[in-house]
Amino acid sequence: MKKVAIFGSTGSIGKSTLEVIRNNADTYQVYALAAFKSVALMAQQCIEFNPEYALLVDVNAAKELSALLENTPNCQTQVLHGTAQLNSLAQADYDILVAAIVGAAGLQSTIAAAQAQKTILLANKESLVMSGQIFIDEVKKHGAKLLPVDSEHNAIFQSLPSEYQQDYLNKNIEDFGVKSIILTGSGGPFLHESLANLAAKTPQQAVAHPNWSMGQKISVDSATMMNKGLELIEACWLFGVQPEFIEVLIHPQSVIHSMVRYLDGSVLAQLGAPDMKTPIANCLSFPERIVSGSEHYDFITGGSFDFKAPEKERYPNLYLAKQAFKLGQESTTVLSAANEIHVEAFLNGQIKFTEIAQFNQQILERYQPSRVFDIESILQIDKQARQLAQQQLNGRS
Repeated sequence: MKKVAIFGSTGSIGKSTLEVIRNNADTYQVYALAAFKSVALMAQQCIEFNPEYALLVDVNAAKELSALLENTPNCQTQVLHGTAQLNSLAQADYDILVAAIVGAAGLQSTIAAAQAQKTILLANKESLVMSGQIFIDEVKKHGAKLLPVDSEHNAIFQSLPSEYQQDYLNKNIEDFGVKSIILTGSGGPFLHESLANLAAKTPQQAVAHPNWSMGQKISVDSATMMNKGLELIEACWLFGVQPEFIEVLIHPQSVIHSMVRYLDGSVLAQLGAPDMKTPIANCLSFPERIVSGSEHYDFITGGSFDFKAPEKERYPNLYLAKQAFKLGQESTTVLSAANEIHVEAFLNGQIKFTEIAQFNQQILERYQPSRVFDIESILQIDKQARQLAQQQLNGRS
């Protein structure tokens, strides 16, 4: 039995991971669950899977969870709380970490897991967006294993040669006949909307993703294509390439999750229904295959595939991400932090949809920090970028 810790267990990735484990209960055991403060759902997960530990970052939520579980027979789960204990839990006695805490909150615990030589199933973009060089260096230094859960990066990984997949962080992708990486994205709910109408779009419209079931923040990022910008940054760090090595294509059907071009003219792609259980199962069992619980894609009823290039006027965030990567991990930290503040402001009705990218650009241009090489400095840059973004918003009111 492999012991699995799931950080972000109450989110969409966490719930999908538990579904995969449910379908493979003879192979995987839930060791620990962690989330921010979702008491009711965490209690349900603890009662079903009986992990050794459950952690809620919010102390009051943790107290409430503890009280609930004390009155539950046959549940021996110990309840923890706080960021410090989350980081300690990341280095505990388990085999696989599913790192799915959204935002900067998941950064330190993921690095702690790398330092403890864990197998990390990475669904937390910020570990690479904020601290790509630092994080990859820690994984290499301590001999941890890193597998990408995001559907696009997992698709790229699956489309690469098996010889490259083994210890890929220490290999040059171009030595394996790869010409370029093709990163696909749905284009979000406003793909066919007139540019003149984008400013008037509401949060409800922005989170109505046509293919995927995701949280609000990620759904807005899909509508602006910031998610694809962040994924491009991730891909650069994971596969050791520059943005020019990566083609971004809009593929509205979300069936071809990404592709790899080879020197001989071949293009290999990973296809499947838009269901995160597939990449999660692939990472959990790599290099083997297990049942994920996902539906198999039907090519007869599935329809045709479309592709188009992303327009800069429609998706300026994608191009900001390329610009930030060129400036370094400090600037990608600034962009990611500013975007979180601006997406929240949009969801709260404070700014227009089109102002998310406008304000992101302003913060990226205003705050270009010096190079840093430790996680504490990266977190300080993140904090300062958030403060600057909030001050800019406050100055408008």
